[in-house]
Amino acid sequence: MNKSELIEALAASTDVSKVAAGKSIDALVEIITATVAKGNDVALVGFGTFKATKRAARAGKNPKTGEALKIAATTVPKFSAGATFKAAVAGKKAAAKNVPKPSAKPAVKAATKSPRLTTKPAAKSPTKPATKKK
Repeated sequence: MNKSELIEALAASTDVSKVAAGKSIDALVEIITATVAKGNDVALVGFGTFKATKRAARAGKNPKTGEALKIAATTVPKFSAGATFKAAVAGKKAAAKNVPKPSAKPAVKAATKSPRLTTKPAAKSPTKPATKKK
């Protein structure tokens, strides 16, 4: 997928114009670039993290002549994929973290009982327990 295809997909999924989608993508790229260039990380939880890493100076070799040369230290951008993104690419279902599981029984507060849920007095049959009205 190239940039124009990404703009079309964003416009279609968000019901905005292609111009607005293009401006949004351009702004996002500019913000990420400027932030990483300053040395700060950009973390998109579940998707990944953009950061700047330092690469040490090292010795290299000219592949044409075989001559040894020095490669200077530099700072390069790096992207680390998040767990949700990795799972989606691998075709696996991502495990949801920190999401409360729904309980089998809903919590009922004692102070908010409805008058319809009160029990009848057991006047007719003393052997039968009181039943709830529905």
